[in-house]
Amino acid sequence: MDIKQFDSRFKVLPIKKIVKENDTTKTFIFDYSIGGKPGQFIMLWIPGVDEKPMSIAYDDGKELWITVCKVGPTSEALHKMDVGDKIGLRGPLGTHYEFKEGSHLALVSGGYGAAPMYFVTREALKKNCKVEFLVGARNEGLLLYLDKVAKLEGDVNIHISTDDGSKGHKGYVTEVLKDVLEKNKIDEVFTCGPEIMMQVVGQISEEAGINAEMSMEKYMKCGIGVCGQCAIDDTGDLVCTKGPVMRWKYLKELPEMGKYHRDAQGKKHYF
Repeated sequence: MDIKQFDSRFKVLPIKKIVKENDTTKTFIFDYSIGGKPGQFIMLWIPGVDEKPMSIAYDDGKELWITVCKVGPTSEALHKMDVGDKIGLRGPLGTHYEFKEGSHLALVSGGYGAAPMYFVTREALKKNCKVEFLVGARNEGLLLYLDKVAKLEGDVNIHISTDDGSKGHKGYVTEVLKDVLEKNKIDEVFTCGPEIMMQVVGQISEEAGINAEMSMEKYMKCGIGVCGQCAIDDTGDLVCTKGPVMRWKYLKELPEMGKYHRDAQGKKHYF
C-alpha cells in the first residue's frame, strides 16, 4: 500500500451516538463515511490502550457503525467512552462479500457476526436480492440486530436459533441452515461468527453444491500486510489482505481451519 494512501485513511472521529444492543455489546455510530463495503473492517485505535480490527456494521455514505462486544482491554475501554469522545480509525481494509443482482442469499451469523451480516442484507436488498437471515446465539439475550433486520424493506426472512431454546429453534444455527437449503434454491451462503460454526456452514454448503464465503478472524497488528501477524499456516497468505472474506473452497484445505488460532506471540490455541 502506498504510504500516502495509508495516511489518508487515518481519521480521528468523535462518537456521534451509542446504542446499547445488550449487556455486553454496543454499537458506536460516527457521522462520517469511509466508503466501506460489507465484510470489510477498520483498525480502531484508542490512545494509550491499543489498536484492534473491527468489522464494519454499516456504512451508507453518511454514517459509519461499529458494533463491539466487550471481550478484552480495548473493547472494555471503548465501552467506557461517551458521545463526543474521539477515537482513531483507518480503513476500509480487506476484501468484501460480493453478490449478483437478484440472487437468493443465505446469511448465517453467530453472536456479534450478525452486525456485518446486517450490512450485507441492506446492500443485497438494494440489488433486488432475496435474503434468508439466519442468526444464532447462546440465549435470547445475546441475539443481535433482529429489530434492525425486521425493519428493512424488501424480501428478507429471519430465522432464529438459540442453544437453550429461549427463542426460535433450540440448537445450532447450522441446523437451521440445513433446513433452509433443503427448502430454498440458494445461490450463495455467506457467514460470520465463531470459526467452528463457519467451518460447519462451509461443509453443509459444499454438500449442497453451493458456494460459501466467510469472514475470518485472526490476530492482526497492522491490517495492511506489513507485520505478517495474520499469516495463514502453510500458505503465508495474510488474512488482512487476502481476506477477511474468503471462499470455503480455499479455507477447507488449510491445516488450521476450525482447529486452532494463534495469539499475539504466535502460540497455537486449539478450539
